[in-house]
Amino acid sequence: MPTEMQAAVLRKIGEPMEVETVTLDDPAPDEVRIRVVGSGLCHSDLHLINGSMPASLPVIAGHEVGGIVLEVGSEVTGLSKGDHVISCISTHCNKCSRCTSGRTWLCENRLFPGIRSASQPKIYSEGTPIGGIGGSSGFAEQMIMHQSAFVAIDPSMPLDRAALIGCAVVTGVGAVTNAARVQPNETCAVIGCGGIGLNIVQGAKLAGSSRIIAIDRQKTKLELALKFGATDAIDVNQGDPVEAVLSLTNNQGIDHVFEAIGLKTTAEQALKMTAVGGTGYLVGAMPADVNFEIPGLEFVISDKTFRGVRMGSSNIETDFPRFVELYQQGRLLLDELIAERITLSQINDGYENMRNGEQARSVIVFDRS
Repeated sequence: MPTEMQAAVLRKIGEPMEVETVTLDDPAPDEVRIRVVGSGLCHSDLHLINGSMPASLPVIAGHEVGGIVLEVGSEVTGLSKGDHVISCISTHCNKCSRCTSGRTWLCENRLFPGIRSASQPKIYSEGTPIGGIGGSSGFAEQMIMHQSAFVAIDPSMPLDRAALIGCAVVTGVGAVTNAARVQPNETCAVIGCGGIGLNIVQGAKLAGSSRIIAIDRQKTKLELALKFGATDAIDVNQGDPVEAVLSLTNNQGIDHVFEAIGLKTTAEQALKMTAVGGTGYLVGAMPADVNFEIPGLEFVISDKTFRGVRMGSSNIETDFPRFVELYQQGRLLLDELIAERITLSQINDGYENMRNGEQARSVIVFDRS
């Protein structure tokens, strides 16, 4: 039977989300329905709210979720009612050439990997379909996604912290360990120390980077970055960050430079900071209409590389349990990422705090027991 639930719905770009009663469809045979326990507020959703990321309205955003399985479809394997899970927008079909080559995060069918198609919406309000982001709709009490979106985890793992693994951690730490494959004693720089940037910092620490330079305009975020493993902090309010990085490195630059904001200016700065033979990584979600420039001759003669990274180039089935284990060992910081726990009704306040730029992550907690 379809389920009524509370959800934060965005109906008009630039306006606050409204908490409404909506109807959730039954899961298809290859889908899973969960009760959402924790849902993180990610900057990518803010792009959608502000209109810099395209979306069909109305929409329920939210894609960083920890929850408990309520129901599984008849064809679902490996998951059962009661399992504690983390979800991710990296749904995958396990059949296309990218999936069979191990690159599940690039699945050719990732928007509709299974039975449900674009003509079969999952959520309605008074008969009108409501969309999600990447198949997810985490700003709601319950959620349905294809089975590949969920990874079962140790039930002793707190789900409000586990939720952060579904985007901030997998994108940040994954960029370092999977995409860049940073080696011990290599150097790293991180432009933007929000939730993803801080996880790039701690990913670099886990990888054994000898120097980790954190770059931001917010003092509180730079202080957090030092706690997460940065060796140096550069406040961009005090001068050109490219010059500051080159000064710290005797004009040699950095082996791996990660842009975690999604801006033209900082993407171009990342390449300028990159050492000869080094690599820059665009990790932040850039608005659809924004391009950046690469100086062709310098790019060639310096033998530099610049690449995009989607969802940490991660196979979530193996990475999520590994991240949980690292947290349980005290080697992955998650508690320190959470600036505040809020209710669904406080979601607009949470995003206003994000716009002000002072904190890493707010998490909506649906069940405080």
